[in-house]
Amino acid sequence: MSLDTQKSVPDLLADLVQQSSSLVRKEVELARTEVGEKVSRVGAGAASIGVAAALLMAGVVILLQAAVALLVSFGLSTPLAGLIVGGVVAIVAYILLRSGINRIKADSLMPTRAAEQISRDATMAKEAVR
Repeated sequence: MSLDTQKSVPDLLADLVQQSSSLVRKEVELARTEVGEKVSRVGAGAASIGVAAALLMAGVVILLQAAVALLVSFGLSTPLAGLIVGGVVAIVAYILLRSGINRIKADSLMPTRAAEQISRDATMAKEAVR
């Protein structure tokens, strides 16, 4: 970008306002695009939670019945067999739930590329003013 030494101060100020306005519009568009990408990640995390819940609902009833029956056939009492199987299923459900929650944490939604670009632009503007 070459500087035109023939421009007046009002022209230079008008150019500065125009370029600043253009920069802000581009930065907002970058942030909007990045937030859109982050929302897609939230959708994937929510889908993971939904699939985990559906699998747990369908599988828990069948697995609990079969596992309790198996443990009873090994000589455990029915209540103890139910507690053991229920505990294992609860642990698996907890692991799946934490996995889904980690995918949609607020930190992962921050538009980091836009923030970095704004920081670089601010630094460049400060250097240009000097």
